[in-house]
Amino acid sequence: GGISNLSFGFRGVTKIRESIHAVFLHHAILESGMDVGIVNAHEMLAIDEVDSNLREAVDNLVFNKTEDATDVMLEKTQEERARLDALKKGGGAQKVKEKSWRDLEITKRLEHALIKGISEFVDGDVEEARQKCDKPLDVIEGPLMDGMNTVGDLFGSGKMFLPQVIKSARVMKKAVAYLLPFMEEEKRAKMIAEGKDPDKIDPDDDSNYAGSVLMATVKGDVHDIGKNIVSVVLGCNNYKVYDIGVMVPCETILEKAKEYNVDVIGLSGLITPSLDEMVVVAKEMSKGGFKQPLMIGGATTSKMHTAVKISPNYFTPEHPVIHVLDASRSVTVVSSLLGSNKEDYVEDLAEEYDELREDYYAGLEERYFLDFDKAKKQKLVIDFDAVPPAPTPNKLGATLIDSVSLQDVVPYIDWNPFFQTWELRGRYPNRGYPKIFNDETVGSEAKKLFDDAQALMNEIIANKSMYLKGVVGMFAANRSDCGEDVEIYENEEAREAGTPMHKFCMLRQQAEKENDDPYLSQADFIAPRGYKDHMGMFAVSCFGCDSLVQKYEAENDDYNKIMSQALADRFVEAFAEYIHREIRIDMWGYAKDEKLDEADLLKIKYDGIRPAPGYPSQPDHTEKVTMWETIKAKELAGIELSDSLSMMPAASVSALVFAHPKSQYFAVGQIGKDQVTDYAERKKYEMSKMERWLSPILNYERD
Repeated sequence: GGISNLSFGFRGVTKIRESIHAVFLHHAILESGMDVGIVNAHEMLAIDEVDSNLREAVDNLVFNKTEDATDVMLEKTQEERARLDALKKGGGAQKVKEKSWRDLEITKRLEHALIKGISEFVDGDVEEARQKCDKPLDVIEGPLMDGMNTVGDLFGSGKMFLPQVIKSARVMKKAVAYLLPFMEEEKRAKMIAEGKDPDKIDPDDDSNYAGSVLMATVKGDVHDIGKNIVSVVLGCNNYKVYDIGVMVPCETILEKAKEYNVDVIGLSGLITPSLDEMVVVAKEMSKGGFKQPLMIGGATTSKMHTAVKISPNYFTPEHPVIHVLDASRSVTVVSSLLGSNKEDYVEDLAEEYDELREDYYAGLEERYFLDFDKAKKQKLVIDFDAVPPAPTPNKLGATLIDSVSLQDVVPYIDWNPFFQTWELRGRYPNRGYPKIFNDETVGSEAKKLFDDAQALMNEIIANKSMYLKGVVGMFAANRSDCGEDVEIYENEEAREAGTPMHKFCMLRQQAEKENDDPYLSQADFIAPRGYKDHMGMFAVSCFGCDSLVQKYEAENDDYNKIMSQALADRFVEAFAEYIHREIRIDMWGYAKDEKLDEADLLKIKYDGIRPAPGYPSQPDHTEKVTMWETIKAKELAGIELSDSLSMMPAASVSALVFAHPKSQYFAVGQIGKDQVTDYAERKKYEMSKMERWLSPILNYERD
C-alpha cells in the first residue's frame, strides 16, 4: 500500500489527509532515512504548506504526543468537512483574507517573508521586531536566521529552487541593511562605555558566521553571473562571502585571502584562458604556503580539468582542490570542507580525482592522432565549381550597427539558457522552453521566474536602460596556399594583387576517426585563389547592464541584479541571431528568399554557420585580435578585449560568418605538437606563448 494508508480513517477530506502525509514524510525522510514511498504527487503538500492551525494537531497525531490527539484531529476534520459542504451548497464559504500571514506575530511574519521571498514589508516588520528585542542583533540571530536556516534546508533537500533562494536573500539583505545603522550605533556606544576607540571597529569581523569564503573571477575574465549566484547561496547559509570582483590578478587574490583570513577560496571563469589562469593561481598558492581549500567553478571548467590540470599543483589532505558543478552544490561543498567530516570527504575526493587522472591519461594512450600532414591530406574537399561560393555581399567592409532596438530582437530570444542559468531543469517530456512550465517539480517556479523576467525586460525596454551596438564586416576572402588559413582582402584589386589585409589562422582535427569522415578545418569552407569567395564576421554587445547591476546592488536586490545579467545575455544572443539573419538576407544577401520563423532559426535550419573564436570549431581566442583589428570593434562600437581576450562588456558575442552550404559546425578536439608548431609559425607566435593559449586542447603535457 501507499502512504495514503496512514490517513485512511480521514478519507473524503483531502486537506486533512495530505497534511498528515506532509508531516509524516518530512520526518520519515529527513530523520528516519525513508527511501521509497508510494504517493499521489498531484496532491502532495510541502511541510511549509500545511496550514499553521493544523500543524500542531497533525504533529500530535502522527507522533501520538497527547491523549486527545485523535479527538482534536476529528474536530478539525469536521470543521473542514463543514466548510466543504458549505462550498458545495454555494454559500458559507469563508473569504480568505489576502496576505493572511500578515496576522502572524512579528517573528513568524519575518520568517514567512524570508521563506517566501516577500520584500515589500521588510522595513516595517524589522523595525517592529527591533522594538521588541533587546538589541538589533537579536533580530538577525532570531527570526531572520531561523528563516534563512529553513531556506537552506529546503534548498538542500530540493524543495526550494534557486530563484526562490535569491529572493529570500534579497529579503535578508534588505533587513540587515535596515538594522546596520542601529547595530553600528550600539557598537560605538558600547566601545565608548568601555573606554575604547569606536573608529577602530573591524569591518571584516566574521566571527558570527559559519565560515568565510573569498570569491573571484580570474584575471582577464569578465563573467560573474555564476559567481554572483554562488555568493548569494553561500550568504543565505550564513557564510561570510568576500566577492572581490572580475578580472582579478593572481597576486590580488592571494593578497585579499591573507587580508581577510578566509577559510575557503573560490575561483570562477567562463573563457578557456581562465583555465590556465586557475592553474597559475593554484601553483602560486602552493608556493605561498596557503592552507585554504580551493574551489573551481564556471562554465568552461570541468571536474576532469580540475583533477588533471589544477589539482596536482595544490591538492593535499589539508587543502584540497574541488570542482563545484553549480550553485546548488556550493553549500554542501563548503560545509564538508569546514565540517567535522572533512577528512573522509577529502579522502573520497582524492580517490575520485586519482581515478579521473588515470582515465584521462589512459585515454590519451588509447587514442590515436594523425600526423598533421596526414590530417591535411584528408581534409574536406568542396567542389567549388559544382557548388560555387556565395555571391558578392551587398555591403563590403565594416559597418556599425547601432539602430537595432531591444524590442527588435525579443522574438529571437532563446529562453532555454535562461532557465539553465537559474538551475531550473524540467524532466522529459518537459525539458526546454516552454514545456518546462508543465513540469511537476519546477514548472510553477519556472513560470514565476519567467513572468518576473518579462516584467523586468519590459521595464528595461521602456526606460532604455540597456541598448545594443555592434559591427559587421564582410570581406573578399580565399583559402591560403598552404590550405590552413583564410586570407581576407580590402577589395578586389587587393585580391588580384595578392596583398591580403589580414590572415585568419585555423586549426584542424587530428584525433583519428573510425570512418572515412574528413579532418575538418574552417579553412576548408573557403574557396582557394581563383574564386571570388568572401567571409563575414561580427561583434555585438548589450550595453548598460553594469549600471543596472550597480543600481540593484545599492538596493540590496540580488534577485534583480542577477536577473539583469541573465537578460543582458539573452538580449545579446538574440542580437547575434538577428544580425546573422540580416547578413544572410540583406547585407550579404546570399539567402534573400529565406522564409524561416524564429523557431527554425534556433534550430539552425539556414545555410551557413557563425562559429565563434575560442569555441570548438576554432578554440583559439587570439583570433579575436585579428577580428578586432579588421572590423574596428573597439573604435566603432566600444567593444573591448581584456588581457585574456574576454569581450567587454560581458554580454557580448563575436563570430565568423561562412556562407557555403557545405560549411558545418564541428569540434577541433585535441591536437598534436606538430600542428601547434606549424600553427605558431603561421601566426608568428613563440611556441611557449602558443601552447599557453592552446593549453586546454593539447594532447601532450607542455613544458
